[in-house]
Amino acid sequence: MTTSSAAAFPQRSRPDAYAVAGRLIANVERVVHGRRAQVELVVCAVLAGGHVLVEDVPGTGKTTLARAVARSLGGSFRRVQGTADLLPADITGSGVWEPERRAFSFVPGPLFAHVVLVDELNRTPPRTQSAFMEAMDEGAVTVDGVRHPLPEPFIVLATQNPLEQFGTYPLPEGQLDRFTVSLGLGANDPATERLVVREQLDHATVDELEAVTSPEELTGVRAEVRRTHVSEPVLDHALRIVEATRQSADVVLGASTRAGLTLVRCAQARATLAEREYVVPDDVKSLAPTVLGHRLVLRGGGGARRAQALVADLVATVPVPLSGSGP
Repeated sequence: MTTSSAAAFPQRSRPDAYAVAGRLIANVERVVHGRRAQVELVVCAVLAGGHVLVEDVPGTGKTTLARAVARSLGGSFRRVQGTADLLPADITGSGVWEPERRAFSFVPGPLFAHVVLVDELNRTPPRTQSAFMEAMDEGAVTVDGVRHPLPEPFIVLATQNPLEQFGTYPLPEGQLDRFTVSLGLGANDPATERLVVREQLDHATVDELEAVTSPEELTGVRAEVRRTHVSEPVLDHALRIVEATRQSADVVLGASTRAGLTLVRCAQARATLAEREYVVPDDVKSLAPTVLGHRLVLRGGGGARRAQALVADLVATVPVPLSGSGP
């Protein structure tokens, strides 16, 4: 851990990291019912230091999930509604002329927050989508030639509608590669749907959630997660899965090196959720479809779910190391 992180989080210990992960999941599940697997995926991405893309049809709870995670994390929060007329400066901020000073002053946009919820990202045109790329990759934005760092930690929680929905623009491959995980929600079972409707009849329950961690604590937990042991056999297993996506006859563009790094970091986070100090092959196998699927370009086209199914099939063909997982 760096000196600055240690100063901000002087009593960091592995049990504390387990506790924060558990609190985040439990708090989100207070309002997001029947979505345990999806909630755990989002928390894995947050602990791994990444960003989350939730894709599904309108009304399935995408925004509620994102808002619940944002409120649980604490810190500053901003929401951006994707529209066709949204401009890059509406996202990053811009220079404003001040007559008294006879100079421009930078006015930060909504990206300058710890957690940014972008609702219906793919309703923004490509020019505006590109405004997120530097921010998501480098934690900074450049306006008028001046680089402005974003708050730490910085997390983008974005939702998007399926591409067949009216008025949407496909996200470019470079932007998709910056999302740590991509997931869908699907329909609730009848009992869960009844519970959700009953709770929401009076008011939005997500508005009642309080933060269960802080930006400073989350920074410390992330540092602890990255110290989770990854053995050489488990690392090789993850990279073989990444390589399998490049060799598949059904894939035009396979997973990148960044995807391999992200897969291992998410596996470290999943080990933390399981209160382990080391990564096992099952951590890698279970996360591979949601970490790698949205990054692939398939021959003959196809959405994220087809790509995730393909990755799941590829995972089944890669031999699992029989030893060497533990520290």
